Amino acid sequence: MTRSVIVGLDGSRESRAAAEWAAREARLLGVPLKLVHVMEPVPEPWAQAPLLGAETQQHWAERIPREAAQGIRLRHPGLDVGMEQLEGRPAETLPDEARNAELLVLGSRGLGGFGGFVVGSVGLSVVAHTERPVVLVRAGEEAADEHETPPTGSPSAETPFRPVVLGLDVESPDAALIEFAFAAASRRATALRVVHGWNPPPYYAYGLSASLELHGALARQQNHALSDVLRPWREKFPDIEVTGESPYGSASDHLVDVSREASLIVVGRRLRRHPFGAHIGHVTHAVLHHAVAPVAVVPHP
Repeated sequence: MTRSVIVGLDGSRESRAAAEWAAREARLLGVPLKLVHVMEPVPEPWAQAPLLGAETQQHWAERIPREAAQGIRLRHPGLDVGMEQLEGRPAETLPDEARNAELLVLGSRGLGGFGGFVVGSVGLSVVAHTERPVVLVRAGEEAADEHETPPTGSPSAETPFRPVVLGLDVESPDAALIEFAFAAASRRATALRVVHGWNPPPYYAYGLSASLELHGALARQQNHALSDVLRPWREKFPDIEVTGESPYGSASDHLVDVSREASLIVVGRRLRRHPFGAHIGHVTHAVLHHAVAPVAVVPHP
């Protein structure tokens, strides 16, 4: 069965931007696009109100994906676009719906001139509980934003893609996360930039401030570790230009900085199944809130 790209749609500006991004990604992947609108049940007192009743909500709930699908078919001719209306709570329904998807795409409100996302509790819950990759797209995101700016003129979807950026922990690299990033770069015919931020062990702290030689030795160690992790992937994807960076300091800060020059940021999330729920991780959480490019969160063991 062909996996589709699923987008959670609620009619908002951010979800419309997510739908457009999802349509472009579905074309790159050569798979169908499915628009999913989750309608929450109307509380009984409201259902009796003439202007807020269940029939009125049903009308608007059906209109949202129908009109979005019509627009996407016009702008992306030839793309297989389907839609589905579900009832339930988005934080619970979308992860279940995405179980067999290629990936799930969500919208997130942007922070205007400051960049970054406002990721609400529903979005964070969906990211934390979905077992397939989830991509967050901010409101206002356009196709040209993912492409290089030519020497003269404005960014255009006709220019090459900006690099894909992968945030990687070399101490526990996961094959699914790395392959997702390489495949995303391959689809875009662009470079892959791998960023591994590091801090010294606590017992090095005082020595590090006093010794540039010690700092250099630790930096070389981190660079070698990153090169070792990437070596088999360079061989598997020989056509992709790969650069590895091991800057000193917070991984999330470095990823947020380079997001201004990226078409997509790829980060991981560990799958943890226990009674206290799922967690996103502090680096991924920070990147989700502050990166200015679309962010893909790839769950892995």
